[in-house]
Amino acid sequence: MMLLRLYGWLTWLAQPLLRRKLARRARAEPGYGQAVPERFGHYVQPPSSGWVWVHAVSLGETRAAAVLVAALRERLPGLRLLLTHGTATGRAEGARLLREGDLQVWQPWDTPGATGRFLAHFRPAVGILMETEIWPWLIESSRRAGVPLVLANARLSEKSLRGARRVPLLPPAYAALTAAYAQTEADAARLRAAGAPVAGVFGNLKFDAAPDAAQLARGRQWRAAAGRPVVLFASSREGEEAALAALLAADRRLLGELQWLIVPRHPQRFDEVAALVVQAQGIAVARRSAWGEGGPPAPQGAVWLGDSLGEMALYYGLADVALLGGSFEPLGGQNLIEAAACGCPVLMGPHTFNFAEAAALAGQAGAALRVADLAAAVQQAERLAADPAARTRAAQAGLDFAAAHRGAAQRTAEAIAVLALRAAAAGLRPTGHSGQGSGRSAF
Repeated sequence: MMLLRLYGWLTWLAQPLLRRKLARRARAEPGYGQAVPERFGHYVQPPSSGWVWVHAVSLGETRAAAVLVAALRERLPGLRLLLTHGTATGRAEGARLLREGDLQVWQPWDTPGATGRFLAHFRPAVGILMETEIWPWLIESSRRAGVPLVLANARLSEKSLRGARRVPLLPPAYAALTAAYAQTEADAARLRAAGAPVAGVFGNLKFDAAPDAAQLARGRQWRAAAGRPVVLFASSREGEEAALAALLAADRRLLGELQWLIVPRHPQRFDEVAALVVQAQGIAVARRSAWGEGGPPAPQGAVWLGDSLGEMALYYGLADVALLGGSFEPLGGQNLIEAAACGCPVLMGPHTFNFAEAAALAGQAGAALRVADLAAAVQQAERLAADPAARTRAAQAGLDFAAAHRGAAQRTAEAIAVLALRAAAAGLRPTGHSGQGSGRSAF
């Protein structure tokens, strides 16, 4: 407890740094300047209670939360959703999930005061943290307030487990959860080793997310009009775009035979990526934001840049094959499930530790192919571009792979609904005192 209090003091002292960081981020992404007092537990909404609270820190977690929320609405008629986020992209995506009577606020900064005020103000019936979100004071304050708190769609890599074991605060935080619902048996074993009370292995919610049919159809129309195979670098990360641009500049033939489309993982990097492709390698860039409704421009040796949010189904529909971002640098890879569900074959690099089982299963199913590095991925993309039959087989394998692993949303929703109904029947009974009742704290 002394270590937790020390951590609370440190996060409290760090608040001015957080405010400065938010102000800097807001210059590029105005969403970070919105409702800043919420991050410190101060709200304009009147106090309330009975919420189903879902915390989805960023874009990927919010998309996974969408299918869970839909399943929960089926089991809990009249559900009142309270969504929290840590990033502007997560909050923008989360706004699409709201119905009349729902609320959306920022995740409280991890001090006893901010988390206590958040819980006292909204008094959720149940809390759901998505995937990897372990915040010691948020979990401890929930325990003291008597709010059942679960980790849903939970995953933990071997690297993260080693890190958790080195940080004395984390095993008690895992242990204080009401339950963890793991994606895979391997995740469950690692979560137990970290101290979490694993109550089920339910699969990955992202398999239950249906691609936007209209976007997918439009992307396929644009692909048919492109006149040559389209290779997508999906959710690319720092260092990867520059490496690809260098490969294309070194062999300009690749710009003539294939149409390259880069979609960076983080929207704040759109301008940076455009600049490094143009300035560093002298390659023209055609940005999605300038395409309009008519689609991308006719191929003229330019790289297309997907600088929009919420259109990954369109980009996967547009692509004949996708390179998996984050897997060509030691960053752990990105989610390949959406690509499979869209019928887009995937080439993945050596670094997929954040999605190890999904990557392995996709490889076994023929929906994805692992390559040694980015240069090998470019070569393999060329080969697939010249082999329509192989692309068709891989696309169908992806669709079959995605369909075979659905059902996590129903299983997770059933378990959470039981907790929510129990909490609603019993009422919230705080198990300790941390200032939540008055909304005041020294922090």
